[in-house]
Amino acid sequence: MGILLEADYKGVISGRESPISGLQRAFLSSKRGSQNPLERKSGEDLKPQEQDGQLTYELMNRDSAITLAQEADREGVKAFAYMSAVAGAPVLPSRYIGTKREAESTIGSEFPRMRSVFIRAPFMYDQSRTFTMPLAALTGAGAVFNSATRGMFGGLLGAGGVKPLKADLVAEALIEALADESVKGPVGVDQIEELAQKAWRKGML
Repeated sequence: MGILLEADYKGVISGRESPISGLQRAFLSSKRGSQNPLERKSGEDLKPQEQDGQLTYELMNRDSAITLAQEADREGVKAFAYMSAVAGAPVLPSRYIGTKREAESTIGSEFPRMRSVFIRAPFMYDQSRTFTMPLAALTGAGAVFNSATRGMFGGLLGAGGVKPLKADLVAEALIEALADESVKGPVGVDQIEELAQKAWRKGML
């Protein structure tokens, strides 16, 4: 689970909310998530703590992942994969990638019995979701530019300077990572491609 844009950001884009007020809310340095998921009682639902019940990055990208990992650990699951992200982007609030990294850190430290895998995927596209195709082309151009400038603008571009990958390829890599006991911790773009290639070779045998 996770979200790319919060409701107030979407409201600005769709014209339902004032750009000034909406973007001010979207780019706040922090928002509330749920109650502390590590102190949540077994079976207790996550409860949004924002006054309007908004689904924030803190709730969706961090607390939901920690809660799922907590339940998996209670059930004795041996391997757990979290779909993270390679980086943020200039058009996204810093809390997007910040909450992803917080989830990684908490899951890795709080549930050491479980082999945790964090798939740090770039922008993902698929022909079934047509709006992703032009965005993938734009991101691909950013990756070429980033490579040509030897990463000089990598920090500024964020995920916009990393080669996009097809969603199915990332899914295959994730499944392979769960099956391969040597894979643990953050998995970057190069390793994602290697794992997907390994899965493809297995399928050809």
